[in-house]
Amino acid sequence: PPERPRGKGQLFEFMKSEVSAEKPKEAIIKRIAREMYRIREEYRKSGKGGIVVVAGPAVIHTGGGHALAKLISMGYVQALFAGNALATHDIESVLYGTSLGVDLSTGKPVLGGHKHHIYAINTVMKAGSIKDAVEQGLIKEGIMYQCIKNNVPYVLAGSIRDDGPLPDVITDVVEAQDKMRELLLDKKMVLMMSTLLHSIATGNLMPSYIKTICVDINSDAVTKLMDRGTSQAIGVVTDVGVFINRLVEELERLERENSGDSQSKSEKV
Repeated sequence: PPERPRGKGQLFEFMKSEVSAEKPKEAIIKRIAREMYRIREEYRKSGKGGIVVVAGPAVIHTGGGHALAKLISMGYVQALFAGNALATHDIESVLYGTSLGVDLSTGKPVLGGHKHHIYAINTVMKAGSIKDAVEQGLIKEGIMYQCIKNNVPYVLAGSIRDDGPLPDVITDVVEAQDKMRELLLDKKMVLMMSTLLHSIATGNLMPSYIKTICVDINSDAVTKLMDRGTSQAIGVVTDVGVFINRLVEELERLERENSGDSQSKSEKV
């Protein structure tokens, strides 16, 4: 395994104690944002490395969909791993403003909303694929929209319990694993958010040197992910919607800060 950082205060040493909800989230998010910013800048210069996001439907349910879409548009996601549910509820939220039939603006169930995700799947099936639905103007925003528009590859790995599934979902497990393994090869960080199943699958496929961030409101889920053998992993026990929205805010702050520094340097020259 790679050598661990020797200096104190390193991001991946900061969380070396056992997983706990009683951790200073603000400080952790700021450190994660700085590391993500550094990796993105390296990727922009060399075209190598980058970040993989592994996300579950809770990202949509908790109101984090817009933030993840923003993360993709800002260039912080070089590959997305998920299942049928994330893509389905993302598209549902775009078409109907709901997730599992719950209005995302009010948090209240909508009459007949339990059918919205099926309608969303049928819309994509009729179009042919998610890309076709985007190109036909049926999907105009959201996570999957940003993946298509920014040429971010995604792997939607299927499950026996899936509704539909969407045409883009890979129902052959071995094929899905191969595609995930291929996209993981040169990455520097994996951000796992609220999907134990897909996160464990990703952990089983990736090399030990990739930095891993596990975010879940369930501390047992975070502990299980941290115990997979990854040598550089941190766990954050928190609501994923709050986490990703705050992460995007911090990344935007870093970009403004660095943009201001660059402008000052150019003015001096």
